[in-house]
Amino acid sequence: MKISIITAVYNRAATIADTIGSVRSQTYEDIEHVLQDGGSTDGTVAVLERHAAPGMRVESARDGGLYDGVNKGIARANGDIIGLLHSDDVFAADDVIARMVETLAGAEGVEGVYGDLVYVSAADPARVIRYWRAGPYKRGRLAWGWMPPHPTLYLKRHVLQRWGAYDTGFDIAADYEAMLRWLVRGRIRLAYLPQPMVRMRMGGASNRSLERIIRKSREDYRAMRRHGVGGLGTLLCKNIGKLGQFVRRGG
Repeated sequence: MKISIITAVYNRAATIADTIGSVRSQTYEDIEHVLQDGGSTDGTVAVLERHAAPGMRVESARDGGLYDGVNKGIARANGDIIGLLHSDDVFAADDVIARMVETLAGAEGVEGVYGDLVYVSAADPARVIRYWRAGPYKRGRLAWGWMPPHPTLYLKRHVLQRWGAYDTGFDIAADYEAMLRWLVRGRIRLAYLPQPMVRMRMGGASNRSLERIIRKSREDYRAMRRHGVGGLGTLLCKNIGKLGQFVRRGG
């Protein structure tokens, strides 16, 4: 199976080389890395050119933000399996993609795989801040605010073709809305890979300020109501559930 890894990037000259290197270090061979630059002005494009290699497909053009960039990358992808790696993030190990493919191939009828997510300090990526141990997927957990860690999620191409990619009407929570759409409307089956898949630098779009946190909660609530998985109680559980990730940060 060919794997497409999508990276939407904008002004990440300081981190994008780490992301590229992480993809390149994967032991699985049939990978294309689709990089969608949103018109960076900080030298990111020069970094992309300097690290050009077979399997990298780079396009630089203005876009409508993160999710529009991701959608453009997905539209350019040729893989049988599609996932994301954000421009601040790296894989947790060199065999993550190989293990993901093995898990997907070994589970009949499964349409996607997800795993655990490690949040690290932006200033010191060796320091773990949170550890998100996702656990196996059960549909009933959605009403309790559960969701797969989005940066670890890999899907068969037909899921995106049938149920769509990311709704750019959501500025921050398009990933949550998309996952609810795939799981509730699409009723897709997921397999859980019980290991860290991605190391994610803290300080992303959804948690960089109180205003953004409030805005994300509103968008989360809108996604919940759209797909009928709950309301304010679900939103409260979704946020309270994150507290345990700090307790398990040494995981």
